[in-house]
Amino acid sequence: MNDGTPGRRAFLTLVSRALLGAGALAIAHPDRVPGGEDDAAVVTGRETFDRLVTQAREHRWAERPIGERTGAIGMALRHTPYVDGTLELYEDREVCSVNLRGLDCVTFFESALAFARMLGRDGRTPEALLAEVTFTRYRRGQLTDYASRLHYMSDWFVDNEDKRVVRLITRELPGAARFTKRVSFMSAHPEAYRQLKANPALVRKIARVEADINAREMHYLPKEKIAAARPLLMTGDIVGITTTIDGLDCAHAGLCYREAAGAMRLLHASTTRKAVTLDEDLATYLAGVSTHTGIMVARPREATERSPAVR
Repeated sequence: MNDGTPGRRAFLTLVSRALLGAGALAIAHPDRVPGGEDDAAVVTGRETFDRLVTQAREHRWAERPIGERTGAIGMALRHTPYVDGTLELYEDREVCSVNLRGLDCVTFFESALAFARMLGRDGRTPEALLAEVTFTRYRRGQLTDYASRLHYMSDWFVDNEDKRVVRLITRELPGAARFTKRVSFMSAHPEAYRQLKANPALVRKIARVEADINAREMHYLPKEKIAAARPLLMTGDIVGITTTIDGLDCAHAGLCYREAAGAMRLLHASTTRKAVTLDEDLATYLAGVSTHTGIMVARPREATERSPAVR
C-alpha cells in the first residue's frame, strides 16, 4: 500500500482490520484526548508557522507568483512527519484546525496553498491561515458539518475552481481522457469513518454529495501520457493521483515541483517515507505503483475578493 487521500485512508483502515494491522489514515485516533492543543480551531505548531513567516520575509516569497510561492512553502515543509487523522477531532462536530507538526498528503498541499494565499494578501497570523484553510477545505467556503468538508479530491478541485482558488488544467494536457469512475467509498463504508458511524444522517448527506460528483464531467491524464505533458506542468500545480480502488477517484495528492535542471518531481507527504519529501520524477513515481492510473491537475490562482478578507 502506498500514500493516501481521505478515502484511501479509510480503505487502508478496512484492509488493516481484515488483514494487515496497518494504521488508519482517515479515522480519528482512538487515543486522542479532547482538549489537547490540536483539538481546537487553532494552528498547532506555532514554531513552524513563525519559521515560515520569517523565511517568507527573508526570501520575499510574497513577491513570487502563487505557484512558485506554494512550491517554496512546500519545500520549507520537507521532513515534517507524516501524521494521519489530524482533522478527525470529534464525532459530534466539525472544527477547522491546522497541524503543522504532522501532515498527510491532503493537509500538506492544503497548508502550503493556504499559506501562499495568506502571504499574497499580507496575512501573517494563525487566524489568517485558518481563514484561508476554511475557505478551501469546505464546500463554498462554509463550514457547517462533517459533510461540508471536501473529502473527495475531484470535489475539492471543482469547488475550488468555482471559488477561483484554482483552475483545472487537466483537459488541456495532451492525452487527457474522460474520467468515468464513480465515487461511493464513504457511503459504502461508513463504519470506517468515526463521524459517519456516530451520525447516520451524515451518511445520507455524503451519498448526495457522491451523486453530485458522479454527475459531473471530469478528465484525467493517464499515467502513460504524463511524460509527454511534463513541459506544461509548473511548480505549485496540485495533482490528484487517480486510482483503481473501487469507489475512489484519487488515492494520493501532492504538488509539482520543477527543479532548476528541469526535472518535474512530486513534492508530497509520503506514508512510505514517513515525512514530506521531494520524490522522484512524477511520471516515474506513478509508473511504480500499479493502483495509480493517472493524475488530475489544478493550477493555483492568486487570491481574489471572493476569498476571506484576512490580515
